[in-house]
This record gives sequence, structure tokens and C-alpha cells, in this order.
Amino acid sequence: MKQYWNEVQPIDSFTISMNGILHHHDKKIITLLYQPLIGPICTTLYNTLADMADEGRTLSEEWNHYHLMNIFDLNLEEIYHARLKLEGIGLLKTYSKTNNNQRAFIYELQTPLSAEQFFTDGMLNIYLFQKLGQTHFLKLKKSFTDKNLDMANFNEVTRGFQDVFSSLGANTLAHSEGHMASIPEDGEKYFHRQKSQPITIDVSHFDFDLFFVGLSEVMVPRKLFTSAIKEAIAKLSFLYSINAIDMKNIVLQSLTADQKINVDDLRKNARDWYQMENEARLPQLIDKIQPFIQRKTEGKQESKEDKLISYLETVSPRQLLIDLSDGGEPARSDLQAVEDVMFQQKLQPGVTNVLIHYVMLKTDMKLSKSYLEKIASHWSRKKIKTVKSAMELAKNEHKQYQEWASGKKETTQRRNKPIRTEKLPDWFVSQDDTAQKVTEIQTEELEEKRRRLEAIQRKYQNKGGEKGGEN
Repeated sequence: MKQYWNEVQPIDSFTISMNGILHHHDKKIITLLYQPLIGPICTTLYNTLADMADEGRTLSEEWNHYHLMNIFDLNLEEIYHARLKLEGIGLLKTYSKTNNNQRAFIYELQTPLSAEQFFTDGMLNIYLFQKLGQTHFLKLKKSFTDKNLDMANFNEVTRGFQDVFSSLGANTLAHSEGHMASIPEDGEKYFHRQKSQPITIDVSHFDFDLFFVGLSEVMVPRKLFTSAIKEAIAKLSFLYSINAIDMKNIVLQSLTADQKINVDDLRKNARDWYQMENEARLPQLIDKIQPFIQRKTEGKQESKEDKLISYLETVSPRQLLIDLSDGGEPARSDLQAVEDVMFQQKLQPGVTNVLIHYVMLKTDMKLSKSYLEKIASHWSRKKIKTVKSAMELAKNEHKQYQEWASGKKETTQRRNKPIRTEKLPDWFVSQDDTAQKVTEIQTEELEEKRRRLEAIQRKYQNKGGEKGGEN
């Protein structure tokens, strides 16, 4: 069984808690800003959980996960991983408890960032920009902005409360029961909207010890590294995959004249570093492994092929290259070739893994870009979406792919020579059977031609030997 069975089971109950009431504008932000990053399943899960709470309230009834499976018509693994994405992007907090072997969850939905927070986040906005492209990104940003109202020639004439209303008097207010009546009952609270929290990156993932080793205390005092600066460094390190050594140089470039670290300069310098290292491209937020909805049906993995399929579905193309190299870091040219294939031919990660596995095994562990692109283009036209279908197509087209690998081309002789085939009605054989028959006949003719050439060569060799003996 996979790990998710240890995390949640269909019979486990859950209650939904709303961390503030969602407004219509929040749902627009979820749909237009978050959905391109987390996908439609996660977005639907968020909206469904929100709708399951009573309208206008912040707490739902108790449900179990069977109910979610029936609503979405998805298996629990897909729902579980959608939940993890919501947690990772800051839209959900999960709490659990176990009593008498019965497990219960609280799913606390978080309000999304405001449009301003999202577009100035420094990480989410970068991912969205790369996902949508500049034209659509700017058009989307425009739908969340408005022109400033010019109030330069206006004077405020608003009246204050005391200008409009009169007091009831100190004695009346002091003895009013309204004060006590306004306090919530025990165990209750007023509806309220919590402040949206930006995405945070745990600073522990960044090696600050190594970072400070190469940074002189005199040049950059340690007091400059406040919690906010450290969080910014950790976030940029995660976003752009910057190690501690390279980050040191970026920080030094971001020092101001008065020896302070400017966060805006830090972001700009980190972005410039990444674009220089990656040929002016920005990072992309994509599923690094095969989407759950396009994986093989859950079951026992008894055969070697089942285990291979499971592996290719649950590993990223980059990690596969590392595993095929016994832990060595893949060459940048190989990563570039794989990335180009994935995005130009729109191949899923698992399908890309099958492609890598096949090409490397058939070309003596060399990742030929032209060969990779040729097969990828074929798979894209065939609309291959799953690991299993990619493996089956590779088996069926093995002979053709071998010809592509060796660069063989049909000779003029083959093109001109008529191929004698038995005439059969169209309904008698399928198109695949006909193609296979033609291939077999062509192979037999080539083999017969090779045998005739060898026989002729032996014949003249023998004649030459006989003549030499007579002399």
C-alpha cells in the first residue's frame, strides 16, 4: 500500500472550519490566480469544502471521506494529494486526532491572498507569469487593478459621529445590559476574517552556516540578517534553486551605500542570476511527477513491469536521469533536451520518463536530442498520456524507432521494387495486420537478397582459388 493509506482512509471523519467568510472577490482570486498553479481538482476541492460549510457560517457538520470520493468521483489518493497542494500553497490547514482507533480531521480553509499580496508575493507571481506568459499575465493583472481617483482639488467635508448623533448620557450607558448581551456565549465566537498569510518558506532548508562562512562579519554585519531578510533569502533560494555560495554573491550585490540589504535589489539580483544561468528563462511551476488522474489503477504490483510503471509514475524526469547515472548530476544539455520535449510536445512527466528510459537503453545510454524529439513528436500526435500506453506504443513501434536511431532510409531500390503481396479484401485484415504483413515481406526480401549476395561472393572466391591451383 502506498503511504497515503497511512495518512487518511475513507472512513475517517472530517469537519470544515472557515478561517473567515469568503467573499465573491475571493472566489475570483482562487479561480483566476491560484487555479493556474494548483489545477482544477485542487480548486474544486477548495470550493466544495467551502460550500459544504453552512452558508454564512464558519463550521460544517461532520462528514467522512467516502462522501468526498462520491462527490468528486475520484479515488482517495487523488483527493489526498489535492489536499496537500492546498496546504502547500497556504489555502488549507489540517488538524487530526485519534480516539479509540478512530481518526478525525479538521480542515480549516484559509482565505486567499488579496490580489495585491499575490502580485507582490515575489514567488507566486513569478510562477504565474511563467505559467501564463507575459501577454495573459498583464491582461489578468489589469482585471485586478483600477485607475487612481484624482482627488487633488477636493476637500473632505465628512461629518463626524458626534456631529450627527447625541449621546444617551453616561448613566444610561453605564447601567445598560447591552454590554453583557454583546459578549459571545461560552465556546462561541463572532464571524471574522483573518488576515491572509503569505506563503512562507522554512529557513531551515537553506544552509546559513555555509552561507556565513564565506561572508565577512566586517563586510556584512550579522545584525543585518533579520528574520525578514532570512526569510527572503530562503524563499529566493527555493524559487531559483540558488545554493549558499551563489547566494553570498547575490547578497553582496544587494548591499546599499549605507550598508543595508535591500529586499527589492535582492529579488532583482536573484532573478538576474537565474536568467543568466538558465538562458533568460524563468522557473516554472509544473507537476514534477505524473498527474494522479493519469496513473495506473491502484492494485498489487506483482510483476516487474508493474513495479517499473509505478516507479516511472512517481519519479520526476530529472530524478530519473540521476538514477540512470547512479546518482550523478545530469548534464545541462540533457536537462535542456528533456525540458524542451516536455513543453514543446506537451508530454506528461511519466510519459517523458518512458521516453528517456527507452532512448537511453536503445542508444547506449546517450540522450540524443534529435532522436528524443522524433519519438516525442510521434507520441504527441498519438495523444499518449499514460505510462502504460507509452510503453505499449514503444513496443509496437520498436522496429520503426530502431530505424530512426540508426538513421536508415529506404533505398531507391526498395522504393522502386514492387512488393508482391496477396490480395485480400479490406475487411479481412486490420490496418495494423496489413502493415505488419508488409514489413515481414520486406524483411524476408532483404534477407533473401543478402543470402544471394553472400552465395555469389563465395562462388567467385572458390573459382579464384581453383584457377590459382591450376597455374
